[in-house]
Amino acid sequence: MNQSGCRVPNAVQHGRVPGRDFEIRLGYDGLRVRVEVSDARGDKAPPEALPGVDDWSAEGGRGLALVQAVAREWGVAPRGPGGPGKTVWACL
Repeated sequence: MNQSGCRVPNAVQHGRVPGRDFEIRLGYDGLRVRVEVSDARGDKAPPEALPGVDDWSAEGGRGLALVQAVAREWGVAPRGPGGPGKTVWACL
């Protein structure tokens, strides 16, 4: 249950706080898969409008654009009970 390519690199790179880690949750309700990636950085929310990716040689900056392209819906919410921070979620 701790494996997903969805936003995990961002959580590792930008969401780490010393002594705290990130969490991945996957769920299936019979109709769709919900992926949630939580980290301890509630102060670093994704931008409301995603910038375009022009340079195909860039090493980053495509994660949320890919999520937006394949998800039925996605968003950001405060992290639930058990830890500070935020959760980025997507329904596929």
